[in-house]
Amino acid sequence: MIDPKRIRENYSEVETGLNNRRFPLDDLLQWKTIDQDWRKQSIELENLQAQRNQLLPKGKPEPEVMVKLKALSDAIQAQQGVVQTLENELKKLALQLPNIPVADVPVGASEADNVELRKVGSPPSFAFTPKTHDELGESLNILDFTRAAVMSGARFALYKGLGAKLERALIQFMLDTHTELHGYTELMPPVLVNSQSLVGTGQLPKFAEDSFKIDDTDLWLSPTAEVQLTNFYRDSIIDEKQLPVKLTAHTACFRKEAGSYGKDMNGLIRLHQFNKVELVQIVQPEQSEAALQALLGHAETILRQLELPYRVLGLCTGDMGFSSAKTYDIEVWIPSQNTYREISSCSTFTDFQSRRAMIRYRNTEGKVQYAHTINGSGLAVGRTFAAILENYQQADGSIKVPKVLRKYLGVETI
Repeated sequence: MIDPKRIRENYSEVETGLNNRRFPLDDLLQWKTIDQDWRKQSIELENLQAQRNQLLPKGKPEPEVMVKLKALSDAIQAQQGVVQTLENELKKLALQLPNIPVADVPVGASEADNVELRKVGSPPSFAFTPKTHDELGESLNILDFTRAAVMSGARFALYKGLGAKLERALIQFMLDTHTELHGYTELMPPVLVNSQSLVGTGQLPKFAEDSFKIDDTDLWLSPTAEVQLTNFYRDSIIDEKQLPVKLTAHTACFRKEAGSYGKDMNGLIRLHQFNKVELVQIVQPEQSEAALQALLGHAETILRQLELPYRVLGLCTGDMGFSSAKTYDIEVWIPSQNTYREISSCSTFTDFQSRRAMIRYRNTEGKVQYAHTINGSGLAVGRTFAAILENYQQADGSIKVPKVLRKYLGVETI
């Protein structure tokens, strides 16, 4: 969440930041109003407590003093209830406010205002009409969407034979690269997470409708391993010598895709369940920007080694995620759509998540501070699978296996 001190001392700056995000300012104004009342009521509580302390005798109090002390104690108890109610309202409102963009994020209203930073690689040129990845997958008998629908309904995929092996190979390749080349520690976390974990990373309370909840429990199917990796240090104070913390994990991810009806109904681009390898770093505030650039490079490494064409976008204020202060999107080329599609978002959240999850570190002088969190996909596995099928397809419908994956698959062609 946003530092309350920042709102109090730099209200116009926060107001401008939220306005640039196209976020309604009603909640911010309400927060300011309640905060002013909270401070007023807190001063009143302190005055009542001071009056009580002045009356407290060293020995047995006189009857008239006892009467006054009883009245003050009752007033203090009532005032504490008022202050606590206002504090709860402030926290509830604070959880609804998105992060403030950092200064160099381009101001814009939508994805149309995102800035293309670079393109890497050239889209392939085919002497034939390229097929979609779902057409290729089904013709090669490595994907089966029909049987997946029988089992689970729409927006699910079934990998078969070399398709299952390719998905597994991609996961292994990504984890090997990030642990051996980039220095991340691999975790294998649960895929069920509690509500407080989702509050910590910003999915709750605002986006409950996007995730699957298990009835009669406090458990949710994780929408991204960002939740588990970040919450590994929830309610913790890390020794500064341990920073930067660099964690990675492969998990299945689950999303309702509630706002995407009719979009990408076929294929692997938008599913309710998909595999993803996630990257998270926890760093000192002064290392936040450098860590974001490094993590972005780590995600790009996967695409470079797979020799897939892609581009990097700097997202504008109106297209960033709720918790993000700055985001880069990596988009991979999808030949059948003749366009680039998102395969990773890499973001710095500054201290927004760490305040929600109470992730702090103790510096060399012993001072406890909020850490900064950075995360990104390294990569979305299903979309990488789709990009390989489409970019490496041959005229006869076969798929040439990228060189870096051949040792995992044991074949050069599917």
